[in-house]
Amino acid sequence: MKINEPNRISGLQPYNQTKGQRAEQTGAAKRKDQVTISPEAKELLESNRINQAERAEQLKQLKQEVSSGTYHVEAGKIAEKLLPYLK
Repeated sequence: MKINEPNRISGLQPYNQTKGQRAEQTGAAKRKDQVTISPEAKELLESNRINQAERAEQLKQLKQEVSSGTYHVEAGKIAEKLLPYLK
């Protein structure tokens, strides 16, 4: 049995046809990727920026209180938050 017969090109024809079709598709359908951000996502990004400014101000205030020794921790609030984890 011969595997490489010179007259058996029928096995290559489907490959060549597919190769030609793919070349035509890539040439005709060159599209660029496009990303759009929804209005809801834009709103979330904007609110996040506002929250970061408020958070920075709160952090600055907490640092001042801790450094001056006026920061007070309420033990009851800490216990309330730890209680669900301990149960």
